[in-house]
Formats: sequence, C-alpha cells, structure tokens
Amino acid sequence: MATTHDVRIWKLEKYEGKQKTTYRVRWVVDGERFGESFETLALADSFRSKLLTAAREGEAFDTESGLPVSMLRATEVKSWFTFACEYADMKWPESSPKYRASLAESLMTITVPMLKGKPPCDPKTLRKALKTAFNLNTRNAPQTDEVRQAISFAAKASRNVGELANADTLRTVLRALDLKLDGKKAATNTVRLRRVALGNAIEYAMSPEQKLLTANPVEDVKMKKRKFVVHEVDPKSVVNPIQGRMLLEAVGTIGKQGPPLVAFYGLMYYAALRPEEVANLNKADLSLPKEGWGDLLLRRARPEIGQEWTDSGEASEEGPLKHRAEEEERTVPCPPQLTALLHEHLRQFGTAPDGRLFRGARDGGRVGSSVYGRVWATARERVFTAEVAAGPLGKRPYDLRHAAVSTWLNGGVEPTRVAKWAGHSLSVLLRVYAKCLDGGEQAARDRVTRALGGE
Repeated sequence: MATTHDVRIWKLEKYEGKQKTTYRVRWVVDGERFGESFETLALADSFRSKLLTAAREGEAFDTESGLPVSMLRATEVKSWFTFACEYADMKWPESSPKYRASLAESLMTITVPMLKGKPPCDPKTLRKALKTAFNLNTRNAPQTDEVRQAISFAAKASRNVGELANADTLRTVLRALDLKLDGKKAATNTVRLRRVALGNAIEYAMSPEQKLLTANPVEDVKMKKRKFVVHEVDPKSVVNPIQGRMLLEAVGTIGKQGPPLVAFYGLMYYAALRPEEVANLNKADLSLPKEGWGDLLLRRARPEIGQEWTDSGEASEEGPLKHRAEEEERTVPCPPQLTALLHEHLRQFGTAPDGRLFRGARDGGRVGSSVYGRVWATARERVFTAEVAAGPLGKRPYDLRHAAVSTWLNGGVEPTRVAKWAGHSLSVLLRVYAKCLDGGEQAARDRVTRALGGE
C-alpha cells in the first residue's frame, strides 16, 4: 500500500439538486482528487473532521483510496474481481438464466477497466474468461489454457473495490459501460442495464455485510449524463392486417422449415405471445372449438438461453412467465383465424412427445431464433418490395406481437384488458405499445377532418 503525507482538505460544498440536497467533502492526496457525498451537513462535517484530525496528527494517507490509514482499517479491502464473483454468486439462486447471463455481461464490462497491466490474451478471450468466472456453473469447470490464464490474470491484476472512490478510476469504468468491444457506442438499453448493475453492486459493497465503501462514489463524479429513453414501438415497424395475413401465407411456402412455423408466427400476430411463450405452448394449454373463439392458457415460458446458465443443465429450460411469479398463469383469447391455424398445425405436424406444439427439427428441443428469424426474413422478401423490405416494417418476428397489441387497442379494446392479455402492466402498455398500425396515421387525420367539417 502506497502512502503519503501530501494532503489538502477543502471546504464543504453544498449541492442543491432537483430532488435532494447533498453535502460534499473534497480533498487531494498526492495530487489526486477524492470526494464523498453525504445527505446531511452533520455527516459531511464529521467525515471532514476525521480527515483534518488525521492530517494534523501526521497520519499517512493511502494514495489509492485517499483515506487515512486509520480510516482505511475501518473498511474491508477486497479486490473487485473477488467481489464481483461473490456478488454474482449472491444473486444467482433467485435469478432467471437470462438475468444471470445479463449480469455476467455487465460485471465483465465493469471489470476490464478495473484490471491493471497487460492481459496475456486478446480482448475477446479476456471477456470470455470473465463471463466464465462470473458463472457459478462454469467457474470451476475444466477450461482451455487461454481462459484459465486470463482468469488467473484477472484475479491477480484486479484493483480493490475501494479504488472506485477514486474519481479517475470511476470515470474510466463509466466510460467503458458506454462502449462495445469495437469502441463504438453500445445500445441505450445495454448501457442502462450495465449502469444498473454497477449501482446495485456498489450498494452491496456499501452494505454492513461487505463494508467495502463508505459512500456511493457515483454521486460525486461529474460526467455528461446519457439520456435513457423508454423504448417505444416504432409505428413504421407494425404490419396491418392485410400485410400480416400475406406474410403468414408466404411462410407456408418456404421449403420444409416454413409450414411448421405458420402457427408459430400466428400466435404472436393474433394473440400477442412472446417467442418464449410460443416455444413452450402445449396442446393441453389449448381450449379450441372446431371454429370460432377459443382460449390459450399460458403457464410457463421457454426463453432461449445456453445450458451453462440454467440450474438443470438443459438449454432453454422452462421457467415462469416474464415478470410473473413462479406459478402465475395468463389466459389469452384465441380469435377464429388463429383457431383455424392451430387446428391445421395439429393436423399436419402433431406435437412433440411432451405435447409442445413446436419443436426443433434436429433434437426436438426449442425452435431456435436463428431458424425462425431466417424464415421470417425470406417471407418478408417474398411479400414486400425491395424498398419496403429494407425498411423497418415487420422486420423482426417480435414485431408481430406489437401488431397484435396495436390491433386490439385500435379496435377499441380497453387498455386494462389489453394489458392483461399481453402480460404487461398498464403503465408499460401505454408507454410502449399504444402505437398506430401501419397506415393508421392517415385514418386518424381523416377522422379529425370529418370532425372539423362537422360530419
């Protein structure tokens, strides 16, 4: 541990924000600036007094954390890499496989700038090794020499958690969260997830259980704020009923892979099911008359995720519905058009041995996104002109779900019922899904024209 007596302690600063007022203590150790924020003047003054007392008594200050040696002993010292592994393990039991993978990606991105020295491998291998280390299932499993060496390097070269209190170190981490491996800006939602992960990890580091940080250093570092906008459905991506039917018909003409997927897309288009809900739909979940309206009972979902993130060791294992408790179910109406599609699907293709309507051609498992993505791309090319196909209209299979929700809303179904059918809260529905169908803008303007004309 490097120490110095070159210390300057500044006056307290009062910061009046929109939501609350905080008090900042700032000081310089060996030319490096440090700071801590407190919610009350008394706490800030007490912390500053401890710094002043230590400096007046000739106590050495740690150059990495900026704290007097006596105060440094009051907090635990732990490397970020060790802490990140422990944090991932703590979150693992109660997390879904999807969340585990997302958290590991975020911790990986945070960890890279927290390492000192040159890694013994290329950046891609280092990131693979870190994701392996943040996975409870793979950390102690046999690894290639490259991955094993990279994990060993990370364990030895990691900075301590307390160094996040250093403004320059923290800024480097925050900048890394904004970027992809190639240096380009990462997607807005990806950055948001990474920052949430960092914030939650810091709170855990501040907890009485860890005692690794005395305050949240993010609050004291000034950086240009990135605006996070709630993702909204682009009306230009939503197909209208005629386009939807044409696309489903085109799917049925695409080789061997297309016909078994017509009902797959139909469930997203007519019932607004998510792909993971469609993938797990069982014949026992269908309540279908010979024709007309039926019902779909959604019990569980099967998200696409690698086996290394699941508890069972099975890829894309069955789990609860998104944002729902373990045994919570959802009933969705099945319109006559979808009833006919499902009857035809059962007649032609039957079910998997466990009753699932859709299964992979090779192993009978979950239908992969790469498969239904390719078929969908071919259907768009057959239905749309090259100019339209190059645009956002129905670009992803998931856009069919958006089209279903938009159709319900534009058809006059009350938002509370639409939210219930779609498996969303009302607030999310109104923010994200309440969009017009393709061509709906002109219809709305026509209604205004008629109203202004007294019609």
